[in-house]
Order: sequence, then C-alpha cells, then structure tokens
Amino acid sequence: MATGSVSATLNTPDLTPVWKVPAAQWVIASLVGIALIIAFLPGLRFMVSNWEQVEEYSYGYFIPLISAFLIWQRSDQLRLLEMRASWSGLLLLGLGLMLGLIGEFSAIRLFGQYGFIVALFGLSVTFIGWRGTRLIAMPLAILFFMIPLPQFLLRELSQQLQLLSSQMGVGLIRLFGISVFLEGNVIDLGSYKLQVVEACSGLRYLFPLMVLGFLAAYFFQGSWWKRALIVLSTIPLTIVINSLRIGLIGVTVEHWGPKMAEGLLHDFEGWFMFMVCIVLLVAEMTLLARIGDKPASLRAVFGLEYPEPVARGTPIHYRRFPTPLLVGGLLLAAVGAAALWAPQREQIKPDRTPFSQFPMRLPGDWIGRPDRLDSDVLATLKVDDYLIANYAREGEPSVNFYSAYYDSQSSGVSSHSPRTCIPGGGWKITQIEETSLTLNSPQGEPATPLTVNRTVIQKGDQRQLVYYWFNQRGRTLTNEIAVKWYILHDSITRKRSDGALVRLVTQVPPDEDIAQADRRLTDFLGTVAPQLHKYIPD
Repeated sequence: MATGSVSATLNTPDLTPVWKVPAAQWVIASLVGIALIIAFLPGLRFMVSNWEQVEEYSYGYFIPLISAFLIWQRSDQLRLLEMRASWSGLLLLGLGLMLGLIGEFSAIRLFGQYGFIVALFGLSVTFIGWRGTRLIAMPLAILFFMIPLPQFLLRELSQQLQLLSSQMGVGLIRLFGISVFLEGNVIDLGSYKLQVVEACSGLRYLFPLMVLGFLAAYFFQGSWWKRALIVLSTIPLTIVINSLRIGLIGVTVEHWGPKMAEGLLHDFEGWFMFMVCIVLLVAEMTLLARIGDKPASLRAVFGLEYPEPVARGTPIHYRRFPTPLLVGGLLLAAVGAAALWAPQREQIKPDRTPFSQFPMRLPGDWIGRPDRLDSDVLATLKVDDYLIANYAREGEPSVNFYSAYYDSQSSGVSSHSPRTCIPGGGWKITQIEETSLTLNSPQGEPATPLTVNRTVIQKGDQRQLVYYWFNQRGRTLTNEIAVKWYILHDSITRKRSDGALVRLVTQVPPDEDIAQADRRLTDFLGTVAPQLHKYIPD
C-alpha cells in the first residue's frame, strides 16, 4: 500500500509522523495468530492442563495477559518506527515448527511449548521487523515463564528445597528452646511429626515471585546489576521465608497443637508469607533506588507508564503490506491442518506380564513377602505397575526388591531417581559409583554382565547397600540424562517410551563386612535378572 498522510497535518510540521497498521493487516495478523495456536495445539493444551493440575503453575493464566499489557505499553514507541517486515523471520518460524514436530513425534510436549514461543518471535519479525521485535523482546520473553519445567527437574528441585527448608526451619524451632529431631524432611516434635511435603517446598512461592521479580526489574530504571539482583534475590528470599513459615508452624504446633498445621489456618499462613515476600521485594527495590551515584525514590525509578496518545494533527503513514507474514501464515495453516486431520500418533505399549504375577519363591531359597506403597506415594510416582517385596533366605538380612514400570514416559512422567529420593527419608549417600557385575544364574545359564549404580547410604548407625539402574526398552542405563535422551530417541524412532526403574536394597549390619552385602545382592540379581524381560519388555 502506498505511503500517505492526512492533509490536515500540513499546518503542524513540528509533529513527528506516526506509522499505522491498516485494519486489513490486523485481520491477517489475527488469522495468522489463530493458525499459530492450532499448529502448536497439542503442546499448548498439555501446558494449560499443567496450570490446572500443578498448583506451582496456577499463575500461568496471567502470563499471556501480562505479556500483552507490556506490548501495549510500548505501542507509542512502536508507532514511531517505520518497521519493515523481514523474510528472515521465517527462519525462526521454521525452527519453532521443527521443535513442535519433535514434540509431536516424541510426545514430549515441552519441545512444542518452546517451539510456540520461538515461532511467535519469528512471526513478530515477519510482521514488524527486527527493530520492532527488539522493542518488544522482553514482553515476549516473559512468556517463557508460563512453560512448566520438565517433571524430573521439578521433582529434583522440589526435593532439594524440601530438605533445605526443613533444615532451616528446624534451626528456627531450636532457637525457641524446643527439642526437635530432623529425619530427612520429617520434623519430629515428639508429640507430633511434621512432614515437609512437595506442597511445602516453596516452589509455590518461588515461581510467581520470580515472575514478579522479573516484572519489577523490567520497570526498574537503574543499573543492570540492580535489575539482575532484583530477579536473583527472589530465590534466597523464597527459601528463607518458606523456612521461616515451617519453623513458625513447628513452634505453634508445639504450643497449641496439630490444628496449627492443618486446614484454613495452614493455607492462610502460606498466603501471608507470600505477602511478606512481596513487601520485602519492594523494600529491596527502595533500598537499591537510594544507593549509587544518583539516589532517588522508588517512585522516581519505577517506570510504569502508559503509552502517549496520538496528538491531533499528527501526520500518519500506513505500513506496507507484510508479505513475509502472509507466507508464514500459510505455512502455519498447512501445519495446523495437518495437525488437526492427520491420524493421532499413538505410542506402542508392548505386551508384558504384570508384576502381580511375579513369583514370591525364587531359586536359591529366596522367599518373598509382598509389600505396598502408600497412596500418597503412588500419587506422586504415577506408576502404571510396580512391585515391592522383601526377599530373604535363612540366616541373612533381607533384600528389598522394587521396580516401577511406566507404559509411557513422554508426557512428563518418568522413573524417580533414587539419587533424588533417598535423602527425603533422612538417609545420606556416603558413596555412589557405577559398577559392572557378572551374574551367575542358578538355572545354569551363562554368566551375564550388568552395570548398576552401587550406592552406600547411612542414617545414624544404620547402613544400607543399594543397587539400581533404569531398564529402558532393552537398555540398561545408569545415567538419568541418558534415560531422557533415549526416551526422546525411541519415542521418535520406535514409537515407544516405556521403561522401568529397578532397585535393590539390603541392610549392612554393624558386624558384617560390606563385601558380604555385595555378594548377597549379586546372588539375588543372578536369580531375578533372567526373569525381568517378561515384566519389563526389551
């Protein structure tokens, strides 16, 4: 469209011309946006379901609204730029679509979610060019906060925060002269035990507070190091306040009973502590505003402004038609149509024998006694099938045999690593190494090699020896990162992501050499390993 301006502006030459997007172009941009959502719909749908089911991400609904507000806030600056659509944005769009394709074929939705934002950046470049995109880069970047972390990373982070908050909370309880014992994430007050579960890890504070810290740093008009400090300080601030909350709950439970850790009062304490976090964050910004070469008030450096309206008589130019945006839209429409009408890619779930049929009598005089996991543990693990049993032979400590099987590990659910879970029970890992075993089967079969993680754990005077590995579609893996890689690889190439964790634990009595415990686990493995393929398919 030809560039033009309104004739009424001839008498006001001092006004800076502004650029306007014709209504027809906004219609096209809206249709392209719809095509973008449809093309990435599986990953976006999974992301929204996480917002609904995982309380740590319940703030996710607000992130797109915040991003839209921040872009609108820059609208007066965008009007001053003669932004030209760039064909190079199609490269970013292509990269985003590639990530979405990987997410679709592997059923690992995280790729599609990140691909959506990369594609959004690409569309911005095809619409308003690089100059305009740089102006709204931070408002677009905040969209990354709406994407949930991978489950294995969220789990490990939660576990570490539970342990740290428990330790700091117990320290506060002891300052009040209260006798307390800490065992992992269980605080024993004698008359009552407080368990610092995932909901008390502090992640419900940390994630939304990091968003607020990012926004505060965005509006804060100061040195880069001050902005970085505002964002980074949300992490220790969350840990300290959450530990303070746990400590105060322990103190109040000691004096007024268990009701102080339950129900509405417990929820109110969480809300109140989050408000304390916000107050401290504002206090920090006030302090940062007053230090440095040019001290000022917080109001003076907090640049929350609204876009200036277009003055009457301002010359108006109309932007050229963004052909790259139209091409990108057609590409997205094709991908979206394929996503809607292509047959659903289902993962293969191989036939297997359920663990309920696993024998309790094994060669070598091993006799088992089945056990069960608590319902809250099962809700956390989300296993499709599992076996836990204690096997023993006369005159020796028992061997706890545990295996958790998953039909699919591509949608954020996967085996929990003992490296993460062991500390939660109060045990400390004193030694961990990868070791190769040679197993002799009592059935007369040839000896077979097996590589496992050999771990020695201790709690007080108690010692245990742990062997564990991940049995993944015919592979024996000991590294958690390798497990994630092969889940992605096999989801794409074999349409499978099933697999299991296998773990053996035995007590090491004070008068027993640990080499004897090694022989006990190795003997038991020689009996069990040849049978596992029926329950954990290759």
